[in-house]
Amino acid sequence: MSTLDHKIDFAVVFSVHNANPNGDPLNGNRPRQNYDGYGEVSDVCIKRKIRNRLQDMGESILVQSDERRGDGYRSIKERVDANAEVQEFAKGKKANNDLYAQAACNAWLDVRSFGQVFAFGGAEGSGSGVSIGVRGPVSIHTAVSIDPIDITSMQITKSVNATTPKDNPNKKSPDTMGMKHRVDFGVYVFYGSINTQLAGKTGFTYEDAEKIREALVTLFENDTSSARPDGSMEVHKVYWWEHKSGLGQYSSAKVHRSLQIHLNEGVTQPKSFDDDYTCTLQPLDGLEVREYAGL
Repeated sequence: MSTLDHKIDFAVVFSVHNANPNGDPLNGNRPRQNYDGYGEVSDVCIKRKIRNRLQDMGESILVQSDERRGDGYRSIKERVDANAEVQEFAKGKKANNDLYAQAACNAWLDVRSFGQVFAFGGAEGSGSGVSIGVRGPVSIHTAVSIDPIDITSMQITKSVNATTPKDNPNKKSPDTMGMKHRVDFGVYVFYGSINTQLAGKTGFTYEDAEKIREALVTLFENDTSSARPDGSMEVHKVYWWEHKSGLGQYSSAKVHRSLQIHLNEGVTQPKSFDDDYTCTLQPLDGLEVREYAGL
């Protein structure tokens, strides 16, 4: 398979209904929100979901969540150390940073897509540590809501004894108080691009790009948690622009701006993407867009 030889831009429109799409640990795990009141989902969060979907599709992924591990390795380093092709160029006479990075890109789809920093220290004074950076061709923007979001908070308590009190086994242990936060309703959009220059360096192929697209269409499948119940987050549209050259006919900024999402006239309290929002595309001469509905 040959590497990707033409630039690709994309956009994903999704909605959130009574869910916390991405909690901020520095703000009591409230849904992320900018200073203007618009909701945000970090690019790191989105990449995690893409990796999970690729893993569900049977792809080899280096950066795995601990609860979704598909192998017996507990860390990135363990996974890297267990790969013979990568370790062949890690130390000794064959030590070569370029070949190390190439082997890692060949082994894991997320490395040749998003890149990865391999920074592992060796024994003190041995000089055997690894410090290699790989830049990936797939870039993802932070998702931002179309309108300011409303956040509802509720206080919660546990409903069962977590531990048995030592002083009195028949005594109920103290209730633990906590908070849950959710976005009542919001429509978000995020953008991304695939760079051919970096694709050539990591070996990223057109087939890999198609796998990324499929992951975007099914982004929230198998992503259930107490903060994101099944059905509370939904991909509505994926827009996919394939340029005719490596540099592309237009800048990514101009392509992304060609998608306009706005609240329908007369709607003051949006409750539904299909009923309350309209997506329009400004035509770009010589550049076609493919539109996919979410799963």
